[in-house]
Amino acid sequence: MSGTDFSKAPDWSPDGPVSILVEPQMGENIGAAARAMWNFGLRGMRIVNPRDGWPNPAAVAMASGAGGLLDEARIFTSTAEAVADLHMVFATTARPRELAKNVMTPERAMAHARALIGEGKRVGILYGRERTGLERDDVVQADTVVTVPVNPAFASLNLAQCVLLMSYEWRRQIDETPPEVLVSPKSDLALAGDVERMLDHLQAELETANFFWPAEAKASMVANLRNLFHRTPLTESDVRTMRGVIRALAEGPRKRG
Repeated sequence: MSGTDFSKAPDWSPDGPVSILVEPQMGENIGAAARAMWNFGLRGMRIVNPRDGWPNPAAVAMASGAGGLLDEARIFTSTAEAVADLHMVFATTARPRELAKNVMTPERAMAHARALIGEGKRVGILYGRERTGLERDDVVQADTVVTVPVNPAFASLNLAQCVLLMSYEWRRQIDETPPEVLVSPKSDLALAGDVERMLDHLQAELETANFFWPAEAKASMVANLRNLFHRTPLTESDVRTMRGVIRALAEGPRKRG
């Protein structure tokens, strides 16, 4: 299978939880699950009794760049066999099946998984069949149930969606991406002094045009105008553009023509 060289997998998640797909029906869903896992650095997949056998060409086609993950997938004949070597097993289901189980959100479950794996424990996540999900006998094999806080009127998640959600939560536990950043590859941020001179220019031209009326409202209008340009950082390109706009408006169409 073509795809990523898994001998060079990133070192930020080599020992993440294994994803256990219980009796998946469609190869496309297995492949989509593999892609979801590898998007967030997870590579351990186990498959219990895939309906259409294994290997599955449809899974390979859907996996695309994550095809190497399918090469490493292990096949089992029962859920009990698939989890036998694990210390902790999470079952993803909206229905605990009337069993006394601790129920966690994906965020809490993956934080717990990361702590356990940090202690050298092996952790797995059970994902159910596309049509019926996990059965009671599958959930019995798990230590904890994971339930996603979705719309109660439509709680069913696609297999690959569920794998994506859990894999994302795993990756998010260590991600240090800032929540917001200004991306401006073609221009540096403008200096505060340059922004102020641009605003002085704008204010002067607006005064010439008698924009600040009535007079008693001028201070408030100036403050609002300046605040408008300070709500987000301006780049050098932004300032140059605004200078051009101000000059064009000040000169008028006849002069520029």
